[in-house]
Amino acid sequence: MKIAIMGAGAMGSLIGALLFEHGEDVILIDPWEEHIKKINDNGLVIESGSKKRLVPIKAFSGPKSLEKRDLVIFLVKSYDTYQAAKDALPIVDDNTFALTLQNGVGNVEILESILGKGRVIVGTTSHGATLLAPGMIRHAGKGPTYIGEINGTISNRIKEIAKIFNNAGIDTEISSQMEKVLWRKLIINVGINGLTALTGTRNGQLLKFPETIYLMEKLINEALEVASKKGIEFEEDMVKTVKDIAELTRENRSSMGQDIDRKKRTEIDAINGAVIREAEKFGVNVDVNRTITYLIKTIEKNY
Repeated sequence: MKIAIMGAGAMGSLIGALLFEHGEDVILIDPWEEHIKKINDNGLVIESGSKKRLVPIKAFSGPKSLEKRDLVIFLVKSYDTYQAAKDALPIVDDNTFALTLQNGVGNVEILESILGKGRVIVGTTSHGATLLAPGMIRHAGKGPTYIGEINGTISNRIKEIAKIFNNAGIDTEISSQMEKVLWRKLIINVGINGLTALTGTRNGQLLKFPETIYLMEKLINEALEVASKKGIEFEEDMVKTVKDIAELTRENRSSMGQDIDRKKRTEIDAINGAVIREAEKFGVNVDVNRTITYLIKTIEKNY
């Protein structure tokens, strides 16, 4: 399958490289010239545990003059989704479909507004990756990946993508309840990312302090109330789930924390900000999510 990855950051580079190493025709597309040059000159360096390997994948700063692709995978930051979708148009034809594996909610609607309805598949992945330097990433952890059609049907294209991903070692399951899957991941991010970004902590350190535990629980419960208003209910105890994940990833610095460390724009609008937007539709009070969002935005404006 001819695949393009829009967004060759840590996660985009990782997913692209894993698919490439297992025989797929994959290219990376990203405007970061230094990163693209390093990959093309030396190969993509992937650090995993104590080992390093080189992946001779091709990378481009834009899709112009490239051949059409069967699948375009979007792994850009949520605030870049609109521009990435427009940039991808030269490699899209009537037979191309798109898959978003991005953080947050709202990316599907943006992609459909540019690429057309019925073309977009939704997904989420728990793999972890860190950008170490231009042309170099660390595969920080493995976890399940879920993909599905927006309408919940189990289509042939979903089955084909799942097969390709599983063959590449990306453990992938097909879900007919992707909105629930997305909100589960959203709630995990809501409970961890903003707090680690504001406090300068790693994920596991949030469980050391009564203050951060209190805030984590408030953030999660507000998001759960909004999800319930949308008709999304979880059988599991999501407060426990988020705490368990914080413990399992205790040495990780969240992606939002890394963005703040590097004085980069965060995805707060697609995470806690998404909870606020949905809450306003139902009249739900989400003041703790609003406070976290406003504090992150203040930091961003003060870089």
